[in-house]
Amino acid sequence: MEDIYLRKITTTVILAILIVLSFLLLKPILLSIIVGVILAFIFNPLYNLLHKFTNSKNLSATLICFFLILLIILPLWFLTPILIKQSIKIYTASQQIDFVAPLQNIFPSLFASEEFSAEIGSILHSFVTKMTNSLMNSLSQLILNFPGLFLQFLVVFFTFFFVLRDKEQLITYIKSLLPFSKDVETKLFESSKGITSSVIYGQVVIGLLQGLVVGVGFFIFKVPNALILTLLASLAGIFPIIGTTLIWIPVIIYLFIAGNTFPAVGVAIFGLVSSSIDNFIRPVIVSKRTKIHSSLILVGMIGGLFLFGILGFILGPLILAYLLIILEIYRNRKSPGIFMQQHP
Repeated sequence: MEDIYLRKITTTVILAILIVLSFLLLKPILLSIIVGVILAFIFNPLYNLLHKFTNSKNLSATLICFFLILLIILPLWFLTPILIKQSIKIYTASQQIDFVAPLQNIFPSLFASEEFSAEIGSILHSFVTKMTNSLMNSLSQLILNFPGLFLQFLVVFFTFFFVLRDKEQLITYIKSLLPFSKDVETKLFESSKGITSSVIYGQVVIGLLQGLVVGVGFFIFKVPNALILTLLASLAGIFPIIGTTLIWIPVIIYLFIAGNTFPAVGVAIFGLVSSSIDNFIRPVIVSKRTKIHSSLILVGMIGGLFLFGILGFILGPLILAYLLIILEIYRNRKSPGIFMQQHP
C-alpha cells in the first residue's frame, strides 16, 4: 500500500516538474503558438472548402499556408517603408505643432488664462511626443529584431499548418484530458465554438474591416499619414462601443480646423458607413446562438492588452468568455446569465 502511495506521489512530482519545465520551454513562443491556433480557427472554413475539392488534408493546409504567407509578407514588404516614412513625418510634425491655438479658438473663455493655456499645451505636447516616440521605437524594434521575429513566424506557421490539418485529432485529445462528463463536455465545446466565433469574427474581423473602410476615405481625400491612421482605425475598430470613431472624429475636427471642409465631410461619410457595417455584416457571419455582453469584451480587451500586448485584443475576451462558459454550465439553469446569452 505504501509502495503504491509512494509511486503516485513520485509520478505526480515528476509530472509537475515536467509541466513547469515545458511551460518555461514554451513561454518565449507561447503567444506565437496561440496566434497559430487563432489563425487556424479563422481559416478553418476556407480549409474545409478546399478539402472538398482536393480531398487531401496536406494539400489543402499547404495551399492555405502559402496564401497566408503572401497575405502577410506582401503588405509588410510594400508598406513598411511607407510606415517608417510617415512615422518620421508624424514625429517631426508633433515637435512643431501648436496645440493651444486651436483650443483657444474653440474654447476662448476656457483658455483665457495664459498660464493655464501654457500648462495644457505642455501636457499635450508631452503626451503626443511620448506617443510618437513609442511608434518610432516599435517600428525600429521590428527591424532590429528581425531574426527573432522570423523564428516566431516559423512557429506561427507550423502551428497553423498542423492545427488546421489535425484539428479533429487535437479536439479528441483535449476531450480525453477533460474531467467532465460527456454531456458537459459537449456543452462546453459547443459554447466555446460559438463564443470564439463571436469574438474573432464578430469583433476582430469586422473591426478590422471597419478600419479599412475608414482608411479608404483617408486615402481618397488625401488625409496626411493615411496609412498609419488606417492601422490605428483598424485597431480601434476592434474595440466594442468605441470603434473607429476614436480615429475618424479627431481627423474630421483637424480637417475642419485646417479649413478642408470637403475632405472633412467625405471622411465623415466613410466613417458613418464604417460604423453601420457592424449592423449588416455581423448577423451574416456570426452565429446568433451565443452572444457575449459588449462591456465584457471591452474589459477583456483592455485587460488583455496590458497582459499580452496587442494579442490581448483577442485573448482577453476569450479568457473571460471561457470562464463564463464553465460558470454557466456549473449554474445549469435555463435562464441566461447577465453576461452571456444562449439562443436556440
